[in-house]
Amino acid sequence: MTSIAGHLAAIEELRARAFPARCERAGWTDSGPGYHIAALRVSEDFWDADLSRVREVDEEFDAELRLLVGALAREWGAPDVLDLTECLERSGLGEPVPPPLDSLCGYVAELHTWMVDGRWVAVGVGQADRELPIQLVAAIGEPDSLRPR
Repeated sequence: MTSIAGHLAAIEELRARAFPARCERAGWTDSGPGYHIAALRVSEDFWDADLSRVREVDEEFDAELRLLVGALAREWGAPDVLDLTECLERSGLGEPVPPPLDSLCGYVAELHTWMVDGRWVAVGVGQADRELPIQLVAAIGEPDSLRPR
């Protein structure tokens, strides 16, 4: 497990960062007008792994997410939970989904969200496909970018 304190520091760094005028990608961080998405922790890939290994890592990431949500809730109160199923369905139908939800819904099922200092902060765990890494992610955005349109 990675340090919760390290995750909190990474989230604070994202909150302090200005949003870029155009989309940018650096490693496991995506940024664009009105948002940042960063992988706080990334597992190994699972191309040759058995399902028990995938379940074990998924449970580990879920436990780490619960600890992170608890730490953030102590700071900012209880989070709202945003189910991204509707965004994924709309995306699959070719309907527009605003960034960063268009990206997040491809691998994160739900986000724990807070509104802090005029920006939303969200954390979640996801995996784009069974063979791909599991990710613990944080996202920061402008208020209107959190709502599916």
